[in-house]
Amino acid sequence: MKNHQRRFSADAIAGAASAMVGPRSWIVGFFLRPTTRQNDRFPECPLHPLQERRLQRLQERLLVPFDETRPDHQEALRALWRCAFPNVALRGLISEQWKDMGWQGSNPSTDFRGCGFISLENLLFHARTYPASFHRLLHKRDGDRSTWEYPFAIAGINISFMLIKLLDLLSDKSQSVASTNFIKFLKEDEKAFDVLYCIAFEMMDAKWLAMNASYMNFNEVLQATREQLERDLSVECIHRIRDLPAYSLLYQ
Repeated sequence: MKNHQRRFSADAIAGAASAMVGPRSWIVGFFLRPTTRQNDRFPECPLHPLQERRLQRLQERLLVPFDETRPDHQEALRALWRCAFPNVALRGLISEQWKDMGWQGSNPSTDFRGCGFISLENLLFHARTYPASFHRLLHKRDGDRSTWEYPFAIAGINISFMLIKLLDLLSDKSQSVASTNFIKFLKEDEKAFDVLYCIAFEMMDAKWLAMNASYMNFNEVLQATREQLERDLSVECIHRIRDLPAYSLLYQ
């Protein structure tokens, strides 16, 4: 089993705390940065009833915290492990094995505090829907890699949180062209957010390689990913999630 996730020491984590975002002490710095909007003001488009229902369900998902005492949440974690390492038996929901997937410690439930259950749902959707993509990213199979790699699972939580902010999903109304266009995707595909998550993860990894990044550069890479996504989502001719240029990355 490749073990890129564990190639950083306690000293390295302390030194990178201000550079990489995530649950615990990481998540605030990145998302307090101002984001450049292509249009500060634009007319709101009325939602189709189907879009409205699907958006509401998505927003409801965002409000569900991860609860390590819930059997369905426990099973989701076990299912994620089975998808990631099908030939390795999990010794427990609290185990040093979780570090092999890129969690911060032996208990992954503590890493969900910054984003909630949807970040686990996103990881599991990726693993089940695009398994080749999931394993390629998990095991860092592409490119000339840095010695100090980003931890896979924590990167996934960061991407979930980044998308929630980018798409204004916790706001009463869209604040950007990108978020308005995303809501259009929901009419065709209720899983548009989950698919966009998988695309964003592929984009982030591609930028990581292109920028020859290491652990200390994670914040910069995630910012570049966010900016590229916002540009892609703001193109007028994009009407479906599969129209995004980076959609093809899922099938490399």
